[in-house]
Amino acid sequence: MSLDLFIIRILTSVLTGFIIGFERQWNHKSAGLRTNTLASVGSAVFVLLSFYITAGSGGDVTRIIAQVVTGIGFIGAGIIFKEGFNVRGLTTAVTIWCSSAIGCFAGAGFLKEAITASMIVVLVNVVLKPLDTWLSNRK
Repeated sequence: MSLDLFIIRILTSVLTGFIIGFERQWNHKSAGLRTNTLASVGSAVFVLLSFYITAGSGGDVTRIIAQVVTGIGFIGAGIIFKEGFNVRGLTTAVTIWCSSAIGCFAGAGFLKEAITASMIVVLVNVVLKPLDTWLSNRK
């Protein structure tokens, strides 16, 4: 893989993580700009690493990706808190999980798809929030 292609994929992961993180930071959520950007970039780096390691050997590139999913799951689990009957941090945890998946997309070279998916995550978080609040508060 050329250095130019590597840089484009990493920068796309930065952009997608930034897009998601900006929305979270704007809405004063605990995991914002840096967290989502780093989750996306880290995932892209692991995907690219799997391509480098398995190049020419016929190895399975999905093995590292599977471990990324597990690692991000542990991070997400640390964000979710139960307070009595209320659960807090679930959307934040899932958003980080999405940032990671989108970073994997970017690292694998699916750049348009990564950007599209990041826009969808932001739309879901912004557009569905009022509906979610209304449904939670109805009697």
